[in-house]
Amino acid sequence: MPLMILVDADACPVKEEVYKVAFRHAVPVTIVSNSPIRVPAHPLIARELVGSAFDAADDWIAERADAQTVVVTADILLADRCLKNGAAVLAPNGRPFTTASIGGAIATRAIMADLRAGGDVIGGPPPFSKTDRSRFLSALDETLLRLKRRG
Repeated sequence: MPLMILVDADACPVKEEVYKVAFRHAVPVTIVSNSPIRVPAHPLIARELVGSAFDAADDWIAERADAQTVVVTADILLADRCLKNGAAVLAPNGRPFTTASIGGAIATRAIMADLRAGGDVIGGPPPFSKTDRSRFLSALDETLLRLKRRG
């Protein structure tokens, strides 16, 4: 089975970087979103517009993610679902989600949700930076190379 990249695209800040690396490796990309997103007219790029139902994009991605897939998402619960299917998962800042790290990420997410529900004012993640963008480019390139060698 060929490699593919699935992008949880509605709020993804690294779509252009995904295209750049995908073109270099000749790996197809599917941009999955709830609302229309402009994508390059290129045979390697596909757009999947899912319904507006809660988790429609997540469900579409998780159903297709497997050991030949790189998923790009900041959604921790989607990352967990995709890891369980054998996919490689990268956050837009280039940090990989792994089977070893996902439990801690889910626990932290739950704690933060509890704090917000209790009225605590907590800051969000730091602003997306050039370093994050660079780290993502390297991580995606390395991940595709690793999957190709394994493949």
